[in-house]
Amino acid sequence: MSDEPGSTTLQTKPAQEQKPVLKLSRFLPYQLNHLAETVSRSFSRIYAEKYGIGIPEWRVVATLGEYKALTARDISRSTSMHKTKVSRAVAALEKRGLIVRDRNPDDQREQTLKLSPKGSRMYQDIVPDALAYSAELQDALTEEQKALLDDIFERLHKAARSLGSDGH
Repeated sequence: MSDEPGSTTLQTKPAQEQKPVLKLSRFLPYQLNHLAETVSRSFSRIYAEKYGIGIPEWRVVATLGEYKALTARDISRSTSMHKTKVSRAVAALEKRGLIVRDRNPDDQREQTLKLSPKGSRMYQDIVPDALAYSAELQDALTEEQKALLDDIFERLHKAARSLGSDGH
């Protein structure tokens, strides 16, 4: 290598001085989120075209369809959606007559949300499409891979809860 002016000397830092580089496309939290967003957007085309609702509204409808009656706080916990997003989705669904609110007689601040008859019909109409979509995704995997994926999800949930509880 030459140290003359104009020469192209390549200087590299010793290994201990090089800073780590995060490749987002290989970062597991990003990969999981990206896959989830891709799948959510893909499935959303089914209910968005037919019913004009978005992902947050679908999640509220699906959660109420499964559990029948919940508070907005319960929906937020169940779906991991921020309470503001749940509140907006609830307001939009209520405006369209898809959900109804029942006030708790013992605590007027607490409201239980339920699907209206119209909301229940929409939910029942979408469920077969949702199950078919899920089955088609799973068809990309062998039975062994499906079992392994379930195990991986369980392990990652446990690890994430553990990491989140000790201040990491």
